[in-house]
Amino acid sequence: MEEPTLRTLLGQRDLRLRLISDQRMLPAGALEHPLRWVHSSDLADPTPFLADDLVLLTTGSQFADDDATGAAAYVSRLHDRGVRGLGFGTDVHRAGVPAELVEACAEAALPLFEVPYLTPFIAIARAHAEAIAARTYARRTWALEAQRALAIAALRPRPLESTLTELARRLGHWVGMFDAAGALAHEHPAGRVPADRIGELSVRTIELAARGDQAGDSLTAGPDSFALFTLGPTGNLRGTIAVATATLDAEARAVVTSAIAMTGLTLQQNEQLARDRRRLRSELLVTLRRDDPALARTVLGSLPQAPVLVAVAEHGAPADAITQFGDRLRSLSGSRVFDAEAPEGLTICVSNADAGMLDAIAERFGIRLGVSEPAGYDAFSHAHRQAVVALRHGRAGAAHYAATADSSILSALSGDEARLIAEARLAPLRAQEGLIQTLRVWLEHDARFESAARDLGIHRHTLRARVAQASRLLGTDLGTFPARAELWAALLAAG
Repeated sequence: MEEPTLRTLLGQRDLRLRLISDQRMLPAGALEHPLRWVHSSDLADPTPFLADDLVLLTTGSQFADDDATGAAAYVSRLHDRGVRGLGFGTDVHRAGVPAELVEACAEAALPLFEVPYLTPFIAIARAHAEAIAARTYARRTWALEAQRALAIAALRPRPLESTLTELARRLGHWVGMFDAAGALAHEHPAGRVPADRIGELSVRTIELAARGDQAGDSLTAGPDSFALFTLGPTGNLRGTIAVATATLDAEARAVVTSAIAMTGLTLQQNEQLARDRRRLRSELLVTLRRDDPALARTVLGSLPQAPVLVAVAEHGAPADAITQFGDRLRSLSGSRVFDAEAPEGLTICVSNADAGMLDAIAERFGIRLGVSEPAGYDAFSHAHRQAVVALRHGRAGAAHYAATADSSILSALSGDEARLIAEARLAPLRAQEGLIQTLRVWLEHDARFESAARDLGIHRHTLRARVAQASRLLGTDLGTFPARAELWAALLAAG
């Protein structure tokens, strides 16, 4: 129900009001502007006692006969004060409406209407008050119905999306929700707001989230205006709700406030459900690592089809990225994805048929993964260990265990613990300058003295003497293969 206007008053037949002004000469919307009140006064200057956006009624006793100057000054004062219309009561002090008043109102573009003798001013004021009361009742009824509809929407299977969609329908305006990172999480109607406006709303959301305070805001972007409302408590804002209008009355704001409360509660419940889901899946992962999928199948209904790939993500990989990762796999292939947190890192299990997508999506979301070889659930624990090894030796994207194992068995000695042991083992050799390099070249030539000596540029007897010296320093016989293998591993581990 629209707010009462001067046209509303003029349209009430029982009041018998007649517009004198020529509508074609009035500014656009002059009769449609909402009226705050109807007041009557015969003061020559009532403006100190008036408010903006009202209609003034007068009988004209303040005007001298044929005083065009006085009427013009009077009308000018009313116009400057923000009066939206002037009603003249005829046949009380003057017969008809004074011509000088008609001319002054036309000059100031102030709507002028005639109030007949039999229509009391109090009837006009009462009619306007009743219209305001009716509109107030209608808006409050609308607000209650809208809040009831939002409560029902919050009980649907997708409560967040349902609540925001219902809010947009009730307001009759586009509604969008942005998360704290500025991403558009939901909108209705979809695609109604151009991408550049979405970008500006996203930037404003990030600014509000960085500020951290609960607040309302507005944004004017080109011809569009938006009202923004923050989601979540101070210090933990979860984003904003944007409404494509800057003019919301008290009832509409109350409905938006209800939607914000329901959305915030839904987000909180979703976060709690996500935490519970992560805990449950972590416990199920424990049983899978015992090579027993029975409990996981019972709880989840099904698991990715064997043979499966087990992947372990590096520590610090964002959980929301992994969630998007799983959603992406499901949307592309319809397969199920199992993911759970573990001390070694977030563990992901997919069907072997999704191996290619595993690589592509790991790269898309910037996640470093270690990926096992295909295995059945009876060898899940072994596959998980393979994934951890592949993660340890991989550099970027998805590192597959098969490629890691093929590169070198001794590359597994690149850990800190092996390096420390190797440095301690080689410490006696460091006192002799160049001895370690001599031994490396000798071993690279398969312990052949003549070819190694040529490469080093020394006599073969000199090389034999240095190898014998290294044997004494290390307390081992480098003439045996196990001793030479241990020395080579120490050289690799020490870098």
